[in-house]
Amino acid sequence: MAKTTPAAIWLMRAIFVGLALVIMFFHLLPLDTTPRRWAPPDLLLAMALAWTARRADFVPPLLIAAVMLLADLLFQRPPGLWALLVLLACEFIRSRLPASRETPFLGEWFAVSVVIIAIALLNRVILGMLAVEQAHIALILVQVIMTIAAYPVVVLLSQSVFGVRRLSPADAETLGARL
Repeated sequence: MAKTTPAAIWLMRAIFVGLALVIMFFHLLPLDTTPRRWAPPDLLLAMALAWTARRADFVPPLLIAAVMLLADLLFQRPPGLWALLVLLACEFIRSRLPASRETPFLGEWFAVSVVIIAIALLNRVILGMLAVEQAHIALILVQVIMTIAAYPVVVLLSQSVFGVRRLSPADAETLGARL
């Protein structure tokens, strides 16, 4: 049976925020002072999408928006744009949730990959329309590919370490309106 008590749900929300803060901390550490020729995967995005696809009740929209807005401010991105795009992506994944409960992992991975590509393109187009200086397209492409490649690892860690599993159809019926 899935963890359904309110205390367990709030604990998982706190774990999500804690993991996001750890990812931001390590992203901000000055480990290398020379510019990189590659971009690391966006683990915050992968984690938000994985947790939304697996257990949407663990990551409510307000929590995703707050974490991503904090990331925008700390990473010196245009405030709110990436947060909005990630929030819309998570809500799209959440809206597909009832239909995708019995979808195999490859189907979920493909859907999330399409969403990651779409928000990266939308971000680039919006920043281009606003004449904001952007990273080279090759760096963005590498980051998108690495984020898509990192998604199964994020799902595996979330499932094995933190217990963020998909609900079975019986569990989903039991929870009913809470999803």
